[in-house]
Amino acid sequence: MGDLYIYYRVRDGDAAALAARVFAMQARLASEHEVTAQLKRRPGSADGLQTWMEIYIGTGRAFDAALDAAVQEAALSDLISGERHTEVFTDIDSCA
Repeated sequence: MGDLYIYYRVRDGDAAALAARVFAMQARLASEHEVTAQLKRRPGSADGLQTWMEIYIGTGRAFDAALDAAVQEAALSDLISGERHTEVFTDIDSCA
């Protein structure tokens, strides 16, 4: 299991529409895959662009495919400026 951190940029004018899509997508993914989902953004904007981050805690192996399908279904790319960048983090074993 790992935690996914996905960041991307969104135009100021598209922020409200994108937020609605992401929140709906995350609610469904959380329900279907028992993950904790969050949506965050960096304060302010630069050149009319905001930086957002989706977080998914406790994902399993099948989650990547489910997330990809959900992103396509929600048509997030219509409102995102550029690419989505994904980072995976895992817990550190305290017995090391």
